[in-house]
Amino acid sequence: MNRYDEGMAILKEKFGNGKDNIIGLATIAQEPNAEGKPRPVVRDVDAYYEDGVFYVVTWAKSSKMLQIANNNEVSIAVCFEWFTSSGIGENMGWVLDPKNAELRTKLREAFAKWYDMANNEKDENCSILAIRLTNGIININHHEKLYFMDFVNKTATVKE
Repeated sequence: MNRYDEGMAILKEKFGNGKDNIIGLATIAQEPNAEGKPRPVVRDVDAYYEDGVFYVVTWAKSSKMLQIANNNEVSIAVCFEWFTSSGIGENMGWVLDPKNAELRTKLREAFAKWYDMANNEKDENCSILAIRLTNGIININHHEKLYFMDFVNKTATVKE
């Protein structure tokens, strides 16, 4: 198994297999700071992980989705798991769109405890956000081993 596949297996073990993950999602605010520079905005979201992508059910008119529409570069950190990454945010559209049927089933299962309470699927703004990872760092045992992941080129280097 090569280093990239090792890293992907670690991510699947930590975040995959239908788990409901809490991740910090950072976007860029639409309004700059007082000096005219971009301002980061971060919030916790529930996310489902599969094959290098975190999926979030959200409202298409939320500030995070409006920010992503303006600048789709995002960053994430998974709470207490020592994983950080950058990626591209993509609005996949309404959860009830037929193209989202298989993914919607997975999301409903992962978020079963609260899904219906938090989401109104009849509202066409109830959308799926895909966070497609581009690069990231998996930190094993407080820097004992670091995987520097390149999800675009499917490569990884390891520092031990």
